[in-house]
Amino acid sequence: MKNTISLTDSAAEHIKELFQKNSANVGFRLSIKKTGCSGYSYVPALIEKINESDIYFLEKGIPIFIDAESISFLKDVVVDYVSDGVGLKQRRLVFINPNEKARCGCGESFTVD
Repeated sequence: MKNTISLTDSAAEHIKELFQKNSANVGFRLSIKKTGCSGYSYVPALIEKINESDIYFLEKGIPIFIDAESISFLKDVVVDYVSDGVGLKQRRLVFINPNEKARCGCGESFTVD
């Protein structure tokens, strides 16, 4: 299967660092949930258990699992790890999703067609 999502080098390095903190982690899962003022939000997580319905692939040496129900919303997503703000900078994962049609004002949720 062609990789559904891709990781920037910065995101891959960050996720690998998180993996090192817990040897029980078996992969990185990305799914979405209905929430917020626009409809959906991203749910990234390190996982210790694989769901039977997960779609699996390897990206930059990281086992990636996509929730089967989320796959149509996550096709061709790029995950990046960036600094936000001025002065005291906050680092976080961001999701560049060509399937998004709009985002809410706070940026926490999105809509798709």
